[in-house]
Amino acid sequence: MIRTVNRRRWGSRAGATILEVLVVLSIIAMIAAVVGPRVIGYLGQAKAETAALQIDQLRNAVQLFYIDAGRYPSGAEGLSVLFEAPAGLARWNGPYLETSDALVDPWGREYIYAAPSNEGDFRITSLGRDGVAGGTGEDADLPS
Repeated sequence: MIRTVNRRRWGSRAGATILEVLVVLSIIAMIAAVVGPRVIGYLGQAKAETAALQIDQLRNAVQLFYIDAGRYPSGAEGLSVLFEAPAGLARWNGPYLETSDALVDPWGREYIYAAPSNEGDFRITSLGRDGVAGGTGEDADLPS
């Protein structure tokens, strides 16, 4: 049995020229330049929405703590009482959160808890992306 090898010869127009590759790459770069900032904006907005949902979850957990303990957590105790029983509290029926990760906002900082005062209810706050009080857009504070 004789084998014949069919070799194909490439002509002068075979493959893509460097100019065609550059045109395709420039089109991809233009699409990325238009779409990129919008995607990043959506990611920032998603973090703010996640923080707002987590604050609602923390408020509910604090309310459950109040129902069981008959009091709100003190400022010194903070939100950690939702995950770990405070010393000397027999009516603690927690943990009120699945993990301690729920005490951290999407930007990696702990939520700020302010105990109830004569002027109002307790507050749970995230300082937003920048971690500084005040701000606008993604840097805005997210209060409960």
